[in-house]
Amino acid sequence: MLTGMNVYIKFQLTGQRRHHFCSLMLMMACAACDTSDAATDVMAAVDTSRYRDTGSGGDVTEAFPVDAGGGRQPDGGALDSLASDIPDRVCRPGTRWSAGVTAFKDISLEAGLRDMKINGIRLSAADINGDGLPELVVRNHSPGNRDDFSEGGARRTFLLLNEGGMKFSDITQASGFTTARDGGEGRTTMIVIFGDVDNDGDLDIFSGVNSADPAKDTGDRSEVLLNDGIGGFTLAAGGDIRHPNTNMPTSAAAFLDFDLDGYLDLWVGYDVSGQAVQPDRLYKGDGTGAFTDWSAVAGITTVDWTTLEVLNEGRGHRRSWGVTSCDVNNDGVPDLLSSSYGRYFNGLWLSDGAGNYIDSALSSGVGADQRVDWSTNLNAQCYCSLAPAADGCADVPGPPDYFPCSSASSLRWNHSQDRELFRLGGNTFTTACGDLDNDGDLDLVNFEIVHWDVGDTSDPTEILINDGFGRFERPGADATGMTRSFESVAWDAGDMTGGIFDFDNDGRADIYVGSSDYPGTRGILYHQESDGRFQQVPIEYGIDHARSHGLAIADFDGDGDLDVAVGHSRGRCSGDPSCLPSLEVHLFENVLGQDGNAVQIQLEGGPGTNRSAVGAKVTVTAGGITQTQEVSGGYGHYGMQNDTVLHFGLGTACDVDSVEVRWPNSQLPIDTYTEIRANYRVVLRQGAADVSYEPFNPASR
Repeated sequence: MLTGMNVYIKFQLTGQRRHHFCSLMLMMACAACDTSDAATDVMAAVDTSRYRDTGSGGDVTEAFPVDAGGGRQPDGGALDSLASDIPDRVCRPGTRWSAGVTAFKDISLEAGLRDMKINGIRLSAADINGDGLPELVVRNHSPGNRDDFSEGGARRTFLLLNEGGMKFSDITQASGFTTARDGGEGRTTMIVIFGDVDNDGDLDIFSGVNSADPAKDTGDRSEVLLNDGIGGFTLAAGGDIRHPNTNMPTSAAAFLDFDLDGYLDLWVGYDVSGQAVQPDRLYKGDGTGAFTDWSAVAGITTVDWTTLEVLNEGRGHRRSWGVTSCDVNNDGVPDLLSSSYGRYFNGLWLSDGAGNYIDSALSSGVGADQRVDWSTNLNAQCYCSLAPAADGCADVPGPPDYFPCSSASSLRWNHSQDRELFRLGGNTFTTACGDLDNDGDLDLVNFEIVHWDVGDTSDPTEILINDGFGRFERPGADATGMTRSFESVAWDAGDMTGGIFDFDNDGRADIYVGSSDYPGTRGILYHQESDGRFQQVPIEYGIDHARSHGLAIADFDGDGDLDVAVGHSRGRCSGDPSCLPSLEVHLFENVLGQDGNAVQIQLEGGPGTNRSAVGAKVTVTAGGITQTQEVSGGYGHYGMQNDTVLHFGLGTACDVDSVEVRWPNSQLPIDTYTEIRANYRVVLRQGAADVSYEPFNPASR
């Protein structure tokens, strides 16, 4: 139980979330000697028109802790939920996908996405106004043009308000989301991730822009936008992240709290500016919306591409087309990953727990796989057949008959460099973190582009299994079941985006691969079977979406399962009948999981912890299965983000034995909750014994 005194103020709130009232509750703490009329006073003081009904279909009693001093012990402890707050038990038979069962339905038309002509290939989801329904943010990759909000004007950026019932409306202009620093509108943005930068109880935004091409530079720079609590945004100072006088090729970003001081920081990836590869950077936040480049202080240093020694040792700058932050070595401090394009090594910086980072890309197995036989590359085989006396060519086999081999100049092969280790990795766009085997540590999935002519040295999309200490093994597609078949010998895997989530609520994580930009590419949904292997879900039962690029996963209708929004790319569309007329965004409603058991965990950080609890690690035990997830501050290629509310499928279990929360706090506090009901959204506040419940939306069932 907690030490010190806690005052609990309860009131009825019809179908609404409660967290915008926390600051008001704190202000009232000084008058907590007599709380008999607290509910009346609070409701009289609040403008309830700012909140919308979530459709939960009834009043929800919620409890708010007001810390009156004393706090909690730094090592945490068991926090039994208040008996009066435990709602009725809800029990369902459980769901599990099997062949022939439909899991998703395309409801893009019903959601209004087609009527509004929403277009884009970069997606994020977050609840920006605190009503419990996640919004959807869409943007496309067209640089050099601001949004034109006049009638019929070209649009590239969309902030879509979730109205409930799987309906969305466009609030981009009204929200101030694309207000420009020069006073104009339609500011360019390509990366959108969310976190509570100023710890005021709502989600703010990092809006990144790739302005590397001077000919397409609108003058817009990467920005931080602060939320007013109801979904209105204003530009913050930004600080070093803006690079106002430089055309920075920002390509990815993730919020984290690397120094555990309670303020969100930023891990940002960069691509090529002109001919120079830019280093990734770690920025320290001060809680106001200003950030300072902290890379060198934290030991995150790479160098220009100068010598083969530098490159083969992985010390060169990366073309980072994705970044990710999660705690892979279980020390309570976020680690840093970068997804590198160009067959170069991926990055992993492990925290030493004292504010410093150690380059562990090659020693951990994250940098690249062990397949380094360059002679399997068809281009190399052709080159050696044309120049048999060249270095290393004596034992290289000739190319197959189907591979054109006429002149060395037509080959994708540089014989002096492409045999080096730094050119035998992958084209990694996204790295996702998740506990795939339910052993308590975070595994990885790398999403990669691979071309048919490169042989077996180009790293494919695959699972990396964590040993618990930040060292990884790659069991391979045959062992995990993630094998791919292609109709032609000339094929391309365009896996640039993807995610980890439990779509059928069976308690095992599944994987979605977004493959795009080449003929025949499409989204692929993999279901994890009971033996830990993955089975591909046929498109007629899963997600039928060609050229899938961009992903946002959330319970958009609040019914207790995870829905999926995806974009559509028209890259290299010539001659490909699967290309749609525009960069359409499609929304797929989960029609299976709502009949299963699940629990959703929403966290609120307390003193010393960022309010949105980015980096918190949550462990749920139910029905003999223990699952672990971490609250993400964005990840992957051009900043994907799923809802910050964590979703745990529970299989046939109707009761949660325990929930353990390790908060991102310098004292490493751990709270353990017992007697938690399944089939509710549960709000847990750091160090507080009270638990708030809200039922899943019955209108969606």
